[in-house]
Amino acid sequence: MSLWGRISGEFIDIIEWMDDTRDTMVFRYDRHNNEIKYGAKLIVREGQAAVFINEGKLADVFTPGTFTLETKNLPLLSTLQGWKYGFESPFKAEVYFVTTRQFTELKWGTQNPVMVRDPEFGPVRLRAFGTYAMRINDPAKFLTEVVGTDANFGTEEITNQLRNIVVSRFTNLIGTVKIPVLDMAGNYDQLGEFLTQRLAPEFEQYGLKLTKMLVENISLPPEVEEVLDKRTSMGVVGNLNAYMQFQTANSIPDVANQPGGLAGGAFGAGVGWQMANQIGQAFQQAPITAAPPPVPNVSFHVAVNGQPTGPYDLNTLQQQVVSGQLKPSSLVWRQGMPGWEAAEKVSELANLFTQMPPPIPVVS
Repeated sequence: MSLWGRISGEFIDIIEWMDDTRDTMVFRYDRHNNEIKYGAKLIVREGQAAVFINEGKLADVFTPGTFTLETKNLPLLSTLQGWKYGFESPFKAEVYFVTTRQFTELKWGTQNPVMVRDPEFGPVRLRAFGTYAMRINDPAKFLTEVVGTDANFGTEEITNQLRNIVVSRFTNLIGTVKIPVLDMAGNYDQLGEFLTQRLAPEFEQYGLKLTKMLVENISLPPEVEEVLDKRTSMGVVGNLNAYMQFQTANSIPDVANQPGGLAGGAFGAGVGWQMANQIGQAFQQAPITAAPPPVPNVSFHVAVNGQPTGPYDLNTLQQQVVSGQLKPSSLVWRQGMPGWEAAEKVSELANLFTQMPPPIPVVS
């Protein structure tokens, strides 16, 4: 081999990228003046893709494997270059290595509470957080839509945008599924699946594939959780009389250790036991009185000659039944009903027709 052959052989390029990070999504391979020798070796490892950019235009994309950069392996780049200086001359191109493995443990969470209407607690504020996993599914689209000319693009540069999308879709989902707060813990998997299906098309717009979406926790505000804990504690106590007797019995060793021992504390312990019994009996014997709930104000619209009238309360409707204005076949509607129905088929009005006075007998 000639001296020039040996020297030129020593300068055959090997283009490869060894990723020693866990968050680099795109890395631009640095070359002086972006020159790559004809016949250079390109090594693309599993979990990678190599994208060639020529004068700002996306050219060829290589999947895992080892390639000799010649015209047969660079069809689009060969067309763009024209190889006007000969097939064995160096060519200029930018090479971007794209990580196609999964990026896991990416976090999302609500920065502000989400207001929802719960059937048991009424309006409540919820916070939620979780994790998701994704991968670059379309390296060419990800470069053109997201990366641009960034030489070293990491997950932190896009996770804020993705987190905003996830939280926005989660807020919409949690407000429409109508799952009670106390039942949400049993539906985390279903919520994650719904979110995955809802978010997948939006991730694809960036050349990404959402592979997993997890809801780890949905929680109430601390002050609401404190009240809920007290409510739970009352349920755990159960029989208050037995609980107070148990507490009094546990206090006897403390009384024995006081000055005077059990003799000195017998009076106090006896009084305590007696008070426990009296309070327990009071709770057992005293009737629980509570103010009755307010009478609901139910109003109905009545269809008269094809036009809605009202709304009328039950007293007014009773008078209309007596006067004959409201008949069992009259169409009525109130808020919450899916449509107009005959009055005799509505539970709140059916009794009005059974309470009508009998016809007045004719006296001859």
